[in-house]
Amino acid sequence: MTSENPERAFVWSWLPGAGEPVPTGVLEALPAPAGFVITFAYGRSYLANEAAIPLYLPELPLGRGRIEPGPGLDVAGVIRDGAPDAWGQRVIMRQFALDARVHDPGEVPLLAYLLRSGSNRPGALDFQDSPTDYVPRLHDAPIEDLLMAADAIQAGDELDASVAEALTAGSSAGGARPKATLVAGSRNVIAKFSAPTDTYPVIKAEAAAMQLARLVGLDVADTELVEVAGRDVLLVDRFDRVGGGGRRAFVSALTILGLHEMAGRHATYHDLADVVRRRFVRRRETLRELFARIVFNIIVGNTDDHARNHAAFWDGDRLELTPAYDICPQARAGGEQVQAMAIAPDGNRLSQFTTCLDAANNYDLSESEARLIIDQQIQVVTECWDEVADDVGLTGPERRELWGNQVLNPFASFGYGT
Repeated sequence: MTSENPERAFVWSWLPGAGEPVPTGVLEALPAPAGFVITFAYGRSYLANEAAIPLYLPELPLGRGRIEPGPGLDVAGVIRDGAPDAWGQRVIMRQFALDARVHDPGEVPLLAYLLRSGSNRPGALDFQDSPTDYVPRLHDAPIEDLLMAADAIQAGDELDASVAEALTAGSSAGGARPKATLVAGSRNVIAKFSAPTDTYPVIKAEAAAMQLARLVGLDVADTELVEVAGRDVLLVDRFDRVGGGGRRAFVSALTILGLHEMAGRHATYHDLADVVRRRFVRRRETLRELFARIVFNIIVGNTDDHARNHAAFWDGDRLELTPAYDICPQARAGGEQVQAMAIAPDGNRLSQFTTCLDAANNYDLSESEARLIIDQQIQVVTECWDEVADDVGLTGPERRELWGNQVLNPFASFGYGT
């Protein structure tokens, strides 16, 4: 059983093209004025491996010795990216509560979360108690049982121990909503569950948004909407998994921008665009894709476009934008709306096409190129809405509630002339 307050954890990683992880380094929690910082040091065997790559640069360059986290951080961002977010922490907290140990999520140190969460986590890292023996934390359970367990967690009800363990094994996926990681044959997916407390069809709305995103030409993760126990479940294919058991490393935009979780509000699209120019492959195409994603988020009312919901593959040298994910229309009240990340250098984050148009040059686009992207997306979404709504099973009242509210709210077009 993992300690509730471990002092170290061993990092294992999948190298590019490899089907099995190798021991990579060690994390150590050291006292600091504000609590603890977690340092990292590469292992000798990893440094001696000719195929070894840095876990992420400039954070963790290859070399001997302990590496302190960067300014304002308590742990390297690439490590934090492998940790469970709000939902995963909630699941793990239930396990701690069952063990009669702690009841406040803030009392659980990061290393405990890393060592308790499932091994089928995002990216190409995992965390172990041992530097020599890799024991993955994986448990199978029917998706129906996982859905019921997620309901029980939210309601504070009792959980069957075996199902609780399976849900914990799938707890490494990020985000605040209930979900679990699943493996079905050769298919790796994240199952996103509806919740009994949902006030609108969240899962169907996300399924529609992802389908519309593909239709407007964005690069997005493949999805499938299924019904489980009479409830909506969205299956999102894992773009960080490859054949033969391989995994693709990736980092969040929060890590790319060098920001702590609590400073995420300072993350901006235009700062991300600057990094794209310096460090990404296919820079012009990537800047266009980034701009198009901003526009689409505004069209479908996805204001949960924070820096954790953007990511890039990492090959040890260059970055490459991952497919888009977590595009979900958000509940909305009133007219004015803002995106989670500022679009323009002046800090403008208003969810309007004029904001995008005024900032177009920051994404290496002319005004006419930007307008073409906006107009094309508006046209496709308008023309395809009913067909997509039918496809995901939105009822008449549900689609009328979404259209003109989350989807193409008049505020988005205010001041924008075609």
